[in-house]
Amino acid sequence: MSTWTEHVTAALLGTQRRQAPTLPEAPAPVSDGSGDPAGRLLDQAAVLTAARRAGFRALRAEPIAPAPAETLPAVGPEAARRLRQILSGQQIRMLPEWLDAAARSGYRVPARLLPDLLEKGRGDRTLRPRIAAAAGRRGLWLALQNPDWAYLTTEVAITPEPGTGRVEPPADGDGTRGPDVWETGTRGQRVTRLSGLRAEDPERARTALRETWAKEPAADRVAFLATFETGLSGSDEEFLEQALDDRAKDVRAVAADLLARLPGSAYGERMAERARTCLRPERRTVRLRTQTWVIVEPPQGHDEGMRRDGVPFHPAGSFVPDSRSGAPVGTRAAWLREIIARTPLTTWTTLFGPHGPASPMEVVCLPIADDFAPDVHLGWARAAVRQRDARWAQALLKGGVVLEEVEALADLLGVLPEPERDSAATDLIRWVDGKVDLLRVLDRIPAPWTGTLAGTVLGILAEELRRGAPAGPAAGASGPHGDSARFLAQLCRLADERLTPDIAPRLDELSSLNPGCWPLTELTETLRFRHDMVRELVPRPPS
Repeated sequence: MSTWTEHVTAALLGTQRRQAPTLPEAPAPVSDGSGDPAGRLLDQAAVLTAARRAGFRALRAEPIAPAPAETLPAVGPEAARRLRQILSGQQIRMLPEWLDAAARSGYRVPARLLPDLLEKGRGDRTLRPRIAAAAGRRGLWLALQNPDWAYLTTEVAITPEPGTGRVEPPADGDGTRGPDVWETGTRGQRVTRLSGLRAEDPERARTALRETWAKEPAADRVAFLATFETGLSGSDEEFLEQALDDRAKDVRAVAADLLARLPGSAYGERMAERARTCLRPERRTVRLRTQTWVIVEPPQGHDEGMRRDGVPFHPAGSFVPDSRSGAPVGTRAAWLREIIARTPLTTWTTLFGPHGPASPMEVVCLPIADDFAPDVHLGWARAAVRQRDARWAQALLKGGVVLEEVEALADLLGVLPEPERDSAATDLIRWVDGKVDLLRVLDRIPAPWTGTLAGTVLGILAEELRRGAPAGPAAGASGPHGDSARFLAQLCRLADERLTPDIAPRLDELSSLNPGCWPLTELTETLRFRHDMVRELVPRPPS
């Protein structure tokens, strides 16, 4: 047994059971016997460790290549100080907005803050594309020196386009991020590689995936197929039709969703054929007025063709939507919703136009028989979102459609042209009934809340405070004002990241009139923080 092994054994068993061997090179023990055996063991172990290390021959290290020169300017000193505050934990939720604003203005993160920023990206995947857009060339160089930060090399967004916030993958001769990454990379690297190929050459991306498709795990097939959303065209139809027969349910669902977005596909024709057996026009005279009615006959059953095309089988009473009533939807009504949501919207403008194609507004305003109006309207709303049809979104929002699932109406806002969204969102939140539905709709309206929408939200806050909502931190969920306290807190929480920072001065005035309202105080502080943050990142005029 070696001397080192004897010391290890003594340490494991304890010096009361096994004394450490004598080591001449170590400091001598106290002669009167009062020395600590455990301390002597540690002293001798330190001597042995130094001796073992002294015997190693130094390795020769290769010099690290210097960081490449930056092409973008670093943010100014005020913005850098604010980023340091955010990274230290103050208003950490503002980090994504700070990174987006910096990249949009053509700035990069100062080099001294890159380590802390890259460390944040280790634990938050959603930050990684934003970090890549704002980290500059030195950020990528630094990530290559530390395996914990290597995630940055898998992001497509590396080099920001000055002044636009757009980012492009670095070129490497053939437009790839490395010749072997598709064969040897992780799932994330391969998804990134395939996404880049879909943007550059969809046919090449499809061919690469076809070659490995049969060998890919189900989770990978789902992730890879989702990249087809980029550059989706009729050339993808054959591959997607084959994916409808995949053994994995999630793969089939992604394929069906993509095919439903593809104009002129055989999938759309199959859905339109089903839909025309469910909805048909009929001329009726009611109160001496003759007009076209929508007659509804939901599917009688669920067959293999419906299953293959992504219409799920709902056992009776099992389908409960996220609606105000919470009542189960009938099996046939649930199938009806699914079919309409996957049917090309041109089906209805053709079917219900007596003398040529009708407009979406004309179709939406038609009376619907047999109490199926909510199911038909919900199907149309989902189809408009899936097919990104702005005219149908406008018609459904302006046509007086009433849905139990108010979120479906809120989702239509994202389909509208940007100049119309604020006013449409304002009309919608004025129309919804009740605080719960209002919060559910607001939760679906993306940032930024500007213009009339911002003013309306501010008016709702002011009205709630005028009615006497609990103001102090002791106002809890219980008691007569509990509902109002919860509503005010949730509304402020939604508004703090979505309201335009330009509204901060108006919030200052409202907060000064209600000094004890802690949700409003926090909202005001956050908006002021964001207001100053955005101002610091405005591009500087050329000198």
